[in-house]
Amino acid sequence: MATVRQVTRDLLRSWGCTTVFGNPGSTELPFLADWPDDFRYVLGLHESSVVAMADGYAQFSGRPAVVNLHSSGGVGHGLGSLVTAFRNRSPLLVIAGQQARSLLNGEPFLGAVDAPEFPRPYVKWSAQPARAADVPAALARGLLLCTQPPQGPVFVSVPVDDWNQPGVDVPSRPPVAGFGPDAAAIRVIASALDTAERPAIVVGASVDADDAVEDAVALAERTRAAVWAAPMSSRCSFPEDHPLFAGFLPPADRQLRHTLQPYDCVLVIGAPAFVYHVETPADGPELPPLHLVHDDPTVLSWAPAGSALLSTPRRAIQALTELVGPSSRPAPTVRARAAEPTPTIPMTGAFVLSEIRRLLPADAVVVEEAPSHRNDLHEHLPITARGRGFFTIASGVLGYGLPGAVGVSLAAPDRPVVAVVGDGSAMYGIQALWTAAKEHASVTFVVLDNAQYAALRSMAESAGVAKAPGVELGGLDFCALAEGMGCRSRLVERPDELEEALTSAVRASGPTVLHVRVDPGYSPLY
Repeated sequence: MATVRQVTRDLLRSWGCTTVFGNPGSTELPFLADWPDDFRYVLGLHESSVVAMADGYAQFSGRPAVVNLHSSGGVGHGLGSLVTAFRNRSPLLVIAGQQARSLLNGEPFLGAVDAPEFPRPYVKWSAQPARAADVPAALARGLLLCTQPPQGPVFVSVPVDDWNQPGVDVPSRPPVAGFGPDAAAIRVIASALDTAERPAIVVGASVDADDAVEDAVALAERTRAAVWAAPMSSRCSFPEDHPLFAGFLPPADRQLRHTLQPYDCVLVIGAPAFVYHVETPADGPELPPLHLVHDDPTVLSWAPAGSALLSTPRRAIQALTELVGPSSRPAPTVRARAAEPTPTIPMTGAFVLSEIRRLLPADAVVVEEAPSHRNDLHEHLPITARGRGFFTIASGVLGYGLPGAVGVSLAAPDRPVVAVVGDGSAMYGIQALWTAAKEHASVTFVVLDNAQYAALRSMAESAGVAKAPGVELGGLDFCALAEGMGCRSRLVERPDELEEALTSAVRASGPTVLHVRVDPGYSPLY
């Protein structure tokens, strides 16, 4: 009879999940024994980076990624990135080691106490099977759940002595398909769009995750609606160079209400309505009539007043495009672009981002984690790809950008990947540079060094918090860090150095770190 390990590997093969991201320990050794030649093990040097790499890989590929963590310690190290994967709605199958069943009646060394409870609530489902023979069935259930809308990570704890026990074969079942909208409810929304004089569409990350960006463009063009990006959206779901793209909604209630005030009908697709980051006075105008389409009933339950429709984005968008008539209403005013930043010494973040935009290959993927430069990114580095061109964090938990870019590159080896990360953010996942070098991932890491946690300083000043400690950085040598882990690197301090450095890095095979010193000045985030 086949062992649990053998049955599990056959199951993973049937799903195409032969790439495993991990940082192993003793409780994982039986799972790794006699590692098959058709499997790939991507080693990360810290579990937070491991989970973030798998997150990037799963988001770009659209397939579940397998994560291998070591008991409670490894899961604990990876929890920050697991929070991000949950908010990013990334389909991850996290398999964690556990001590032998015969030892669990006590408190064994390296044992996980109440293992399934540890990652909750930041997983869709969590289990430690009651019997060794049940492990493959639990993993099969996990694969179906993590890929079923709304997608997200799942967790299975497996005792170390289970892998060599007899396993029970499980049938390979295809992922659960997306689901369409209620016919009567979708007609209500279509009618509202048809009769509106000034409609707007708000797109969230799930539109891109459902490969529905082109569908969103078709609906916007048919209705002549202004299109806004949802607050804190982690993906680009509408090309930002399109004349109907209106901009980015602020994650603050009062400002958002004023932004949406001119519209008489707002359709929110694939995004919560709305995610806020800062508290503002509740004295803004009333929100216009809202129609929210989402595949997560939990999100629909807490949304503001308005009609709510349960559906995956692409099916709802396609149904609406068929139902609405072509509009003759005037197209909204084209969004004004910010003036081109000028070169200075030290360079501004805005200038660096504008140079990246100018030199970026058409098929490049941008991964971002530079919170203090987010406004400049919106103005000077528009994402024009129509699908899977941009990834960032939906959670606000630092540590995704650098390793996430490595994961994206492993899923998209033929596309150049540019990671724009702040100096503070980079240090949360710096270990991933070693993996980038080992896996020969073609990533250009642009580290914007302003020598501080500028986003935190900006928020402290906005909140009237004086003399906040812990915001000063400086003294970090990213070239030395990169070279110590096997990556090419270059220090860039002047505008006349930037073009050649960026061009060479993007064209090169393998990873390059550009340590770019920028002006420590900053502007308010909101």
